[in-house]
Amino acid sequence: MRFLFYDRVVELEKGRFIRGVKSFSLSEEFLRHHYGKIALVPGVIMIEAMAQLLGWLIIYSLDFKASAIMSLVEDVTVTPRLRPGFQAEIYGEIVSVSKRDSLGSARMSVDGQVIASMSRIIYSHLDRVDADELRRLFGYYSGLHAEGVPR
Repeated sequence: MRFLFYDRVVELEKGRFIRGVKSFSLSEEFLRHHYGKIALVPGVIMIEAMAQLLGWLIIYSLDFKASAIMSLVEDVTVTPRLRPGFQAEIYGEIVSVSKRDSLGSARMSVDGQVIASMSRIIYSHLDRVDADELRRLFGYYSGLHAEGVPR
């Protein structure tokens, strides 16, 4: 993962849901020269933040025996023209899991107001993975141990 678009995992329940946060500040690299004189948070960054967090829930729920690769996103809504300077809560949940893929949904909100959502996101499972490396990365990127408890 080259760019991480969430700050930390706040809550996690295996096979069910994940909750995390992301602070959007004016110093974000993706805002540099993006909109000229008016810095706006790109909707695609909000989509990626939700997808990254939900992807880790799927990997964690599969006991690190498979990786999750986003393959389809549908019914996406994003609030346009959001200025940086806010902290968003990201919530993702697993709807169903099969051997080959997982279906989930996610939303991002600020002070209880939904600013972005995806009602359907599908991840294909890739089972040729190094489980120990996935556990290590999960701990690094989430701030949690592989058992889902804070470090």
